Amino acid sequence: MLDTRRRHFITLLGGAAAAWPLAARAQQGERVRRIAILFGGFADDDPEPLARMAALRQGLQQLGWADGINLRIEYRTGGGDPDRVRAHASDLTALAPDVIVANSAPALAAVQKVAHATPIIFVNVADPVASGFIASLAHPGGNITGFTNFEQSMGSKWLELLKEIAPGITRVAVFQDAASPAAAGFRRVMEAAAPSFHVQLTFIFAHEPAEIERIIVEFSREARGGIVFPGGTIASGNRKLLTQLTARHGLAAIYAFAYYPRMDGLMSYGVDGIDLWRRAAPYVDRILRGAKPGDLPVQQPTKFELVINLKTAKALGLDVPPTLLARADEVIE
Repeated sequence: MLDTRRRHFITLLGGAAAAWPLAARAQQGERVRRIAILFGGFADDDPEPLARMAALRQGLQQLGWADGINLRIEYRTGGGDPDRVRAHASDLTALAPDVIVANSAPALAAVQKVAHATPIIFVNVADPVASGFIASLAHPGGNITGFTNFEQSMGSKWLELLKEIAPGITRVAVFQDAASPAAAGFRRVMEAAAPSFHVQLTFIFAHEPAEIERIIVEFSREARGGIVFPGGTIASGNRKLLTQLTARHGLAAIYAFAYYPRMDGLMSYGVDGIDLWRRAAPYVDRILRGAKPGDLPVQQPTKFELVINLKTAKALGLDVPPTLLARADEVIE
């Protein structure tokens, strides 16, 4: 017991010692900086925003910024509701933050309209040039820079992996966000790749949960169907519904983010979202120290992950090839 208490005391002492220099700086008159964060597609009770912010906080602390000492972080979640996202963007801008971090293209669009001079860092935006947010990846210009989450070539990869885990499929529905300029690029890539995988593509667009359910039920009436969910605020805000519907109607599905198979979806292939937020910390730091966003080149993803849910595969009657399992970064059993 004494040893346990001693270790606990030393742990607390070490944490306090790490915070003392920061506390001293704040007490000496250093201005406390404010970061505002807007998530477009996640709900208030969703754990994913907390995990992403934890990665950002950890990275910032290593650079000398501690939330509650010389930094304040405010965040809002939009739940995939455009009106709510716009309202939150206005509320956060009114706080006069030093930096705004926008997660998703809709969140970035909402912030861009109201925060004309505030530095903005986006995370998880597929094609910021085509979307008109920045001039170029190398020289974004203006008050915006950030981190993309997709390459258009991933459209072909999703088809390849879906066909590998469910070789019997001949029909693939692709769930797309009609408002996303990046959707056209993915569509071109997937249409070019589809013949080599012997699948017929159907592109579907939905905005409300009832509409999503109707479309998936209708698509599932014919056999040998699979579905691709490339992401977007509508999909992320309704991911529990999506994974339940695909399971209920026997559809093999591949998603863009790991939080889908962790919620009983079949599989995912895409960027590591937590890693993007960890990488965003140095950009926040540089801007807080005076750098201009327009001078910081937009960073592309470097870490991708393949996640497979074996329990869901078994429920769908799929035998996952050992070669595919061997390539997986995470297997959920």
